[in-house]
Amino acid sequence: MRIPSWIGQHLAALRLLLVMTVILGVAYPLVVTLVAQIPGLKSKADGSLLEEGGTVVGSSLIGQSFTDADGNALPQYFQSRPSAAGDGYDPLSTSASNLGPEDVVDTLSTDEENASQSLLTQICSRSLAVGELEGVDGSRPYCTAGGVGAVLGVWYSDGATGTVTRVVSLNETGTPFLSTYEGIQVEAAEPDTEYTGYVAEPIRGAAPDRPQVPADAVTASASGLDPQISPDYAELQAQRVAQERGLDVAEVESLIQEYTTGRSLGFIGESGVNVLELNLALDQA
Repeated sequence: MRIPSWIGQHLAALRLLLVMTVILGVAYPLVVTLVAQIPGLKSKADGSLLEEGGTVVGSSLIGQSFTDADGNALPQYFQSRPSAAGDGYDPLSTSASNLGPEDVVDTLSTDEENASQSLLTQICSRSLAVGELEGVDGSRPYCTAGGVGAVLGVWYSDGATGTVTRVVSLNETGTPFLSTYEGIQVEAAEPDTEYTGYVAEPIRGAAPDRPQVPADAVTASASGLDPQISPDYAELQAQRVAQERGLDVAEVESLIQEYTTGRSLGFIGESGVNVLELNLALDQA
């Protein structure tokens, strides 16, 4: 007795499903898992985990903060670059801040939930904080001495042209960083006030063209998980770390060189210093 063709087709499909399930659902994962345990690959397959005293303290692939419970930098450790991933280096919330170069005006509000800093002010405040920590000039172009974006809202008589009729320091509620602009007194911004009709004018100021605080010290990466900093940022921190640990600066700089990796394939990306590995090496020194 011949079975109907449609039953034969279903049985063939079922056999194929079972065979592919065994191959792709059992055999393939098992082979990949076994290959991943080969010496030289096992560490990477397990997440490139790093241990100290038998305790896992992190991964060489994911950055982390070296701060106290209040978020203040621990001076005996090299500091990582900022992170926009969740509350910082959260692998479950990896992302950029989505703030672009034209984001220069803060949202000022008496309600902290409504207030937000522009990208420019974030960079200015971070640079000022790093400068204070490292004992160097943290000033940057288009930043005020107080660490906010130096941006004026300028109203013109003809919209975007003509004579200046009003000027507001958009990111400051206190004394403006400039007293006058083109003969007009500069006003402080009022919180919870939506200004319209102005032209945003960033003011460069007297900061050096090449800031002493490197760019990666004040900007977050696209992933928010970068485990590395630039050699320039590491060198900036060497004096502080050496002083806090009672080490010779040359010894700390030698460790920086040891944990610096070059460009991928010799030309992709930039050199970087793995912060966690460097700090663990310092603890063991």
